[in-house]
Amino acid sequence: LKRSVKSGLLLFLGNEESPMNYPANQYRFRQDSSFLYFWGLDTPSLAAVLDVDSGKEVLFGDDPTVADIVWTGPQPLLRDKAASVGVGEAQPAANLKEIVLSAVRKGRQVHYLPPYRPENILKLEQLLGIHPSFVKSYASVEFTRAAVTQRSIKAPEEIAEIESAINITYEMQTYAMAMTRAGMIEREIAGAMHGIALARGGDLAFPIIFSIHGETLHNHYHGNEMRDGNIVVNDCGAESANGYAGDLTRTFPVSGKFTDRQKEMYQIVVDAQQKALEAIRPNVPHREIHLLSCRALASGLKQLGLMKGDVNEAVQQGAHAMFFQCGLGHMMGLDVHDMEDLGEQHVGYNGLQRSTQFGLCYLRMAKPLCPGNVITCEPGIYIIPALIDQWKAERKHEQFIDYNLLERYRDFGGIRVEDDVLVTDTGYRLLGKRVPITVAEVEAACAR
Repeated sequence: LKRSVKSGLLLFLGNEESPMNYPANQYRFRQDSSFLYFWGLDTPSLAAVLDVDSGKEVLFGDDPTVADIVWTGPQPLLRDKAASVGVGEAQPAANLKEIVLSAVRKGRQVHYLPPYRPENILKLEQLLGIHPSFVKSYASVEFTRAAVTQRSIKAPEEIAEIESAINITYEMQTYAMAMTRAGMIEREIAGAMHGIALARGGDLAFPIIFSIHGETLHNHYHGNEMRDGNIVVNDCGAESANGYAGDLTRTFPVSGKFTDRQKEMYQIVVDAQQKALEAIRPNVPHREIHLLSCRALASGLKQLGLMKGDVNEAVQQGAHAMFFQCGLGHMMGLDVHDMEDLGEQHVGYNGLQRSTQFGLCYLRMAKPLCPGNVITCEPGIYIIPALIDQWKAERKHEQFIDYNLLERYRDFGGIRVEDDVLVTDTGYRLLGKRVPITVAEVEAACAR
């Protein structure tokens, strides 16, 4: 990092505790991922400065008072926290402002990453005198790009952490397949999966998506009764004890057996994922892999009669987005959408022009892949009645979509399959235990 940023101070702000409804009743603490990556400390109310010119590193925070210890028990001293991660100097939190102001008075650059929590935006206002509405726009592009470059290539230790999170997620997924029955409410399974993550020493990397309404991409409602004939989209991920994410999705039938119509659609998605996986290798633009999966989906939908005409032209014009409205995947690491807080223009595009076309505009990553990248691969088919109504009324892409046949699928829901992938020197490697994915494997897992 010191070699990537030419000069100045690199300012890191850790996260604070976040109250649910009053200060002493707090959400689970989650450290800022960049602070956790570069400083390795998972406790609140810390900051750090790295002086690029002198090489000096300082950790800022406060020692617990006796009053604190009454409520929290003994806690490490700041100097001990610093020593545990190889930082040679620790100072009280109040000293940070003078360090920063001294650098500003000398005309030195103070670099910081884009903040996403309001309290850190206000801290930057107090430290640098920048109005809160402009704080994000003054974030250091040089620092951001350097952090993205480093965090994008996963070290072996990080890959091991990710695989541990994925293996917990495997347990969550296979439990859901085995235990789901008609008459249950979605939250009964979602709550049990959360319990598995906690029992294995982790937590959730993101709120569980477990729904019979899989056509809603990020559906966190868990109040539906599951019935025979429904299919469930289960998109869940554990977070390892050290903060790394897993993210797996499977779609399975509540009854334990796919209907013929569900089986046909499901196989299209599985085949599209396999084509995408086989295309993953260094230097291939992720945008091209996404479009390959779109063509595979469109080809399968054409065989069912839901799409028509030339597949390549249909995808080029965006007609496939009636069925696949989002991107194929995203980076994954300390964040499930890794480094999304640092800006997708740096993480996923790196100077490339983002499409404005519906569907393609939601692709989080377009740039060429590199060895050490960890990405998700998650094609899907989503039948969204509101989108059908809008496009049909506009006669949009009617040369590529059979709206009459599509009407018979209005209540179909959605299908998604997702695995986590390491880009290797020669191709790809699926990370962690693979959850049952073929029709036969899924039905067998549901029958346990």
